[in-house]
Amino acid sequence: MKTIIHRLPLTHLLNSEYSIFVTQLIAIFAKYQPGLLHLKKAYDRLIAMMPQLVKIKAQEVGNSITSSLEQLANERNILVKGIMNQIKMLGKLSMPDLESYVLTMKRFMEVYGSEITTGNYNAATERTNKLLAEYNAKVELQDAVDGLYLKMLFDQLSAVNSRFAKLFVQRTEQEASQERIDIRAIRIETDKELTALFDAFEFCSSEYEDLDFKTPAKELNELIDYYKMQIKGRTSRRNAGKEISNGAPAPN
Repeated sequence: MKTIIHRLPLTHLLNSEYSIFVTQLIAIFAKYQPGLLHLKKAYDRLIAMMPQLVKIKAQEVGNSITSSLEQLANERNILVKGIMNQIKMLGKLSMPDLESYVLTMKRFMEVYGSEITTGNYNAATERTNKLLAEYNAKVELQDAVDGLYLKMLFDQLSAVNSRFAKLFVQRTEQEASQERIDIRAIRIETDKELTALFDAFEFCSSEYEDLDFKTPAKELNELIDYYKMQIKGRTSRRNAGKEISNGAPAPN
């Protein structure tokens, strides 16, 4: 009797999880010795795709770094604008004790602020470094920052800029050592080999009834069903978001 492997809509897997999914499948097949199940040829063809799958994972790590850089750059911009808005707001108040602080910080931020929020990654990071270096070197700036309740924002700006600089270097080094690949082409080829292996498994399960195909099938199907649930959950959340954006009431 044929043992069935559940099928997954492979195109719905994210790039970040695709290579992990295939690696997990390979590990299960390896545990049950493909040669004994008459699956060695199909299994070896899938194994041959592993070097390409490793490249997908590496490229996705780079994409993840880029996403993190965008988030940090946005946070940096928000912090600088928040500092400038705080100075502007306090400057409108009738508080003589703050006037000198406001004037000091207005002049200071006019030198650096706008170039940070409008410059490219390199320019913004360099400008923020100069802003923070001058702030850390001058007592009058530190006093003004304390007086205008800006210290928490400056501390966060320093932390964000430091994280950004480290990630930017990491991405640059990674891009220099990494070739760009056609992820779609690799996935199409891997999908073909994966489907062929599943088909071979099901065929051999009916041809060699004396061998145990049900045990590995159970483990394979449990893994595949897990990813099915992940895809279903993403689809449900995406559809719910569309309904809300189209004016439909959110579920209670």
